[in-house]
Amino acid sequence: MVHTVKTGETLPQIARDYRTPLSSIIAANPGINPNALYIGQQIIIPGIPSANTIPYKIEISTDNRWLRLYKNDVLQKQYPIAVGRMLHDTPIGNFIIINKAPNPGGPFGTMWMSLSKEHYGIHGTNDPSSIGHAVSRGCIRMHNQDVEELASIIPIGTSVFIHP
Repeated sequence: MVHTVKTGETLPQIARDYRTPLSSIIAANPGINPNALYIGQQIIIPGIPSANTIPYKIEISTDNRWLRLYKNDVLQKQYPIAVGRMLHDTPIGNFIIINKAPNPGGPFGTMWMSLSKEHYGIHGTNDPSSIGHAVSRGCIRMHNQDVEELASIIPIGTSVFIHP
């Protein structure tokens, strides 16, 4: 998979965002200068499939509080969600699903799917009444049965577009 460098990004932060060792990213990008990235630079992230090989895409509206699943650009399903509260906004932009962890415990419900932004994910909840509200610390919350269904459908590498 290829990551395009955005303003302010560093190679160590990109490695953390993708949960990939910095040394693996450097090895996959011969000649890269870890201390001199530029906006628009293409960086290969090893071990994650290219998004264009995956028929699924996720679109999330933080204002409307829904998550839509598409397959080959055709809407398959829409789910209600909870989003980040004031001072803990859900990040806006393009991300991918980089891993899945069943039964993470605590407030994360029965499934956690990490986004390619450190500390953020799509997960279940131990408080189903929170769905539909701006209450999280920036993550996307779903009903447990919904996040389990979604996780069973989408592969690692699925693109996630989050907008207001």
